[in-house]
Amino acid sequence: MSQFKMGHASADNWQVAAYQCLQQIGSVGQANLGFIYATDQFAGEMGEILVYLKQETGLQHWVGSVAMGVCATGIEYFDKPAIVILLAEFPEDSFQVFSTITDDFSGFINKHQAWYQSRQALFAIVHGDPNNRHLPKLIVQLSEQIGDAFLVGGLTSSRNYYVQVANELVGGGLSGVLFSNEIAVATRLTQGCSTIGTRHEITESDQNIIIKLDHRPALDVFKEDIGDILARDLNRVAGYIFAALPIQGSDTGDYLVRNLVGIDTENKLLAIGDYVEPGMSMMFARRDAQTAREDLEKMLRHLKAQLNGRIPRGGVYYSCLGRGENLFGKDSVELRLIQQQLGHFPLVGFFANGEISHHRLYGYTGVLTVFLS
Repeated sequence: MSQFKMGHASADNWQVAAYQCLQQIGSVGQANLGFIYATDQFAGEMGEILVYLKQETGLQHWVGSVAMGVCATGIEYFDKPAIVILLAEFPEDSFQVFSTITDDFSGFINKHQAWYQSRQALFAIVHGDPNNRHLPKLIVQLSEQIGDAFLVGGLTSSRNYYVQVANELVGGGLSGVLFSNEIAVATRLTQGCSTIGTRHEITESDQNIIIKLDHRPALDVFKEDIGDILARDLNRVAGYIFAALPIQGSDTGDYLVRNLVGIDTENKLLAIGDYVEPGMSMMFARRDAQTAREDLEKMLRHLKAQLNGRIPRGGVYYSCLGRGENLFGKDSVELRLIQQQLGHFPLVGFFANGEISHHRLYGYTGVLTVFLS
C-alpha cells in the first residue's frame, strides 16, 4: 500500500520549521509528490524552503501555497510562522504537476492533454491566485477541459506575497496537480453559513448591483429577511450577513456565499461580490458557528459512512480564512473534529481566500478530500 507521511512545525525561522517537519516524517521511502503549505510569514522565503526540501528529500514534484493559516492532523496554525508538509507515494505516471494558467489554456493543452486523455484524469488539486479576476472562469474551464474533472483546492491568502508552488514558485493564476483515474479519493464540502428568509428572484440588476428582488427594492427585501434589530443598524451586518446564490440543479440545497460589498440606502440597492443576472435566485445567509459545526459534523458522518471502516491513507483540507479559530474558537476545534470522526491519518491544508470544489469557487466552506486504498 502506498504511504503518506506528514510533518508540521512552528518556528521563528523557516530552517528550524522545515527541519522539524522532515524529522517527524522520517524516511522518505518511495514518496514521489510533496505538498507544502506555509504561513505568510515565510512567503518571501518560499523559494529557499522549496530548494531545501528538494535537496533533503530528493523529491522534485511539489505543489502548495502560502496562507494566513495552515493546518495538519488535529492542529491549526494562525498568526505564527509555520510549515506543514505531506509526502505521498503514488503509482508511477499517475499524476502530473501543471504550472500556472493565467488566461490561455494552449500551453496547458500542449503539455498535458495527451496524458490526461490517455490516463482518464478526472480529479485535480489546485491552488489559485485571488488577484487574477478571471479565476472563477478558469476553474470552470479547467474542469471542462479535462472532461468535467472534479477540482478541489483553495485560493492563496496572504498579507504580502501571493505565492504558489508547482515544482517551482508560481503565481498569477491556477496551478496544481492532475491525477489519473487509478487514484481513489472521496471528497465532501461543508458550509459555514445558514440561510435566513426565503428564496428570492433577482428581477433587476446591473453587474454586481441588485436593484430589485421579487420586483421590489432589494434593500426592502433584505431588511425584512434580516429582522428589525439589524435593519435599524445596517453597520452591524458587515461580516455577519451574506448573499447566498443557490446552485441550479443541486439536490443538496447547495449555495455559493458571497460578501455584501455595498448598501445604498438612498436608492435601496445592494452590491455583492459576484456578478448576477435577472432571473437568478438569491437568498441571504448569516455566519453561524453552531450551524457550521453541526454541518461539519454531518459531513464527517456521511464521509465516515462512505469509508465503511477504512481509515484514509492521507488527505488535504481547504477551509475558509473566516473559519478555523475565527468561527469555531481556539484550540484547533475544526481540525480536531475531523480527527475525532475519521481517525488519525496524515492531513495537511490551509485557510484560504476562497475554496474550490468541483468547478465552483466557494466562500466560508471547508473542502475535505481523502485518499483511499
